[in-house]
Amino acid sequence: MLKVAVPNKGSLSEAALTILSEAGYASRSNTKSLTTLDKTNNVEFFFLRPKDIAIYVAGGHLDMGITGRDLAADSRADVTEVLTLGFGAATFRYAAPDTETWTIPNIAGKRVATSYPNLVRADLARRGIDATVIRLDGAVEISIKLGVADVIADVVSTGRTLRQHGLAPFGEPLINSEAIVVARTGAEITPEMMVLLRRMEGILHAHNFLMLDYNVEHHLLEQAKAITPGISGPTVSPLALDNWVAVRAMVPKPEANAIMDRLAHLGAQAILATEIRIARL
Repeated sequence: MLKVAVPNKGSLSEAALTILSEAGYASRSNTKSLTTLDKTNNVEFFFLRPKDIAIYVAGGHLDMGITGRDLAADSRADVTEVLTLGFGAATFRYAAPDTETWTIPNIAGKRVATSYPNLVRADLARRGIDATVIRLDGAVEISIKLGVADVIADVVSTGRTLRQHGLAPFGEPLINSEAIVVARTGAEITPEMMVLLRRMEGILHAHNFLMLDYNVEHHLLEQAKAITPGISGPTVSPLALDNWVAVRAMVPKPEANAIMDRLAHLGAQAILATEIRIARL
């Protein structure tokens, strides 16, 4: 039976559970459940702290796990990304009081508070910077005001929390993170694992694309195809109307309106966009 770890709470958990449910897997019975057994698909899901998931997977106790790239890196567990999930995007950055101008070399000799000590130590070592890393389990933004640290290193999504505490990020991100699926480094990706990965990937494609249908005069077809190349080429079918064809192609959801504008300007008609539930590409 395939054993898969899922974050037990937070935004990563909610998004992961939605994708798994849409992919046809059994839902979590309640928020306190530690496991869910899906007998139909021969998979058991384990709901664990996101920080611990890579460790369990690296040890061979679980086959795969969903976690954040930053969390996997900080765990120092020997795991490999096997699928990026496209949600939970964030950067991991240094930040300091916005009343001062900071650069990375200024960190030397300072105290850095973080919930990701291994990630920070590795970055400082790579840069040849000697600083004191202070591990905190949360609320690192307040550590400077309380005199515990001079600098913090933390996950930054919108930057709103930093601004509320009078902090500003500086330097390049230590890591660009998002939700990922990890497996033990060197482990074989079994057919059972591939089924789950393909199902999840299909849902992600469905979330990220729309199906676009439109009619266009045949002499404009090549220009239309350039606007909607699709994934492996658009589907083109003849219409009962002479010299017109019907075209169907998948387009990136964020670009759909702009693409429809270009098609309308070209002279296409009956331009329709529809949601995709599941896709296998």
